[in-house]
Amino acid sequence: FPQFLSACAPATREHPEVLPFLRARHARARPEFRGSAEFRNILGRLLRRLRSRRSKTFVYINELCTVLKARALRRRLPLLPPPGAPRDPGPDSRCPNGHSRPSRRADGSSPCADASSRASSRPPPAAGASSARPDSSSRGGSSGGSRRQIRHLEHLLRVYAGEIRRLQERELDFQELDSADSPYLQEGRLKRRMMRIFRRLCQLKECSSLTGRVLEQRIRFRGTRYPEVNRRVERLINRPDAFPDYSDILREIRAASQRHRLGLARRHMEGLAQEAFREVGNRLQERRHLDLVYNFGSHL
Repeated sequence: FPQFLSACAPATREHPEVLPFLRARHARARPEFRGSAEFRNILGRLLRRLRSRRSKTFVYINELCTVLKARALRRRLPLLPPPGAPRDPGPDSRCPNGHSRPSRRADGSSPCADASSRASSRPPPAAGASSARPDSSSRGGSSGGSRRQIRHLEHLLRVYAGEIRRLQERELDFQELDSADSPYLQEGRLKRRMMRIFRRLCQLKECSSLTGRVLEQRIRFRGTRYPEVNRRVERLINRPDAFPDYSDILREIRAASQRHRLGLARRHMEGLAQEAFREVGNRLQERRHLDLVYNFGSHL
C-alpha cells in the first residue's frame, strides 16, 4: 500500500486531499482483508497498471477506493428498549377480554365481570360493518401494487448503476473516443435515465429527491449594496448547471436597474458586473471543488 501511494503522489500534487482520503479508506477497511492475499493481489495488479499508464492514476485510485469501501468495518449498535418503556403485564393481571385487570371496587365486585356482561349483551354487528372489510383489502391490494413498482424501480437503479460502473472502469482507445456511440455518451444516457427513475421512485415513496450534495446547496449572494440586483444574480447562479459569464451578470444588473428604477449609470453597472462576476466565479468554483472532494471515489 505505501508503494501504491508513492506511485500516485506525482499525479495528485494539484489535489492534495486525494491521498489522505485514500488512507482513511484503507484505515476503515477490515484488518483481515488488509492482511489477506486478495488485497495484495489487487494492489499488485493496480500498481502494475498504474506504472504502465500514468494518465489513468485517478481511475485506479477510484477502483481501490471502491474495493476498500466494500470491505469497510460497519458498526452495529444493539437495539435496547427505551428508558421508561412500559413493561408488558403478566397473564394473571389481565381480564378475559385482554385488558389489564383493574383493582376491585369497595364492595368487592370486579369490573371485569361487568365488562364481560356488557360485551355479551351487545347486539351482533350489522351487515354494513362486514361489507367494509373488502374495501380495506382492496386498499391493501393497491398498496401492494405500488410496492411491486417500487421494487421494480429499485432493481432498475441497481442494474443501471452496475452498467455505469462497468463503463467508467473500461479502458478506451482513440477510435472509441471518436465514435458516435462512445462509452462516455452511453454513460451520459444511462445517467439521465437513472435520474428519471430516481425522481419517479421518490414520488412513489413520497420523499425528497435531494441527495445532500454540495451542488444542491443554495448560494446566497450579497455582493452589491442593491438588494434588487442581489436577488436577480442569486436566482441566476442557483439555476441547475449554471455557470454564468460576465455578459449574463451585466444583463441581469441592467434588467434590475430598469425594472426597479435604480438609475444606475452604464459605467457603474459595468463595475458592479465585474465585481459580481469575480465573486460568483469564486463561489461556484469552490462549491464544485468541495463536491469533488466529498464525492471522490463514488461512481454516480
